[in-house]
Amino acid sequence: MVGVGSMIVIVFVALLIFGPKKLPELGKAAGNTLREFKNATKGLADDDDDVKNDSSK
Repeated sequence: MVGVGSMIVIVFVALLIFGPKKLPELGKAAGNTLREFKNATKGLADDDDDVKNDSSK
């Protein structure tokens, strides 16, 4: 698990590497990627539930 000190170091390094103007764009891209991944995994779980329900009939 990442502690507060580690998070501060990560943010500081990200600021040094990408600069303050680029960070919001990177954050938005990371959020969109996580949202798409979550939707895809939810879709797979729903498909698996459908297959289980169909096979029990």
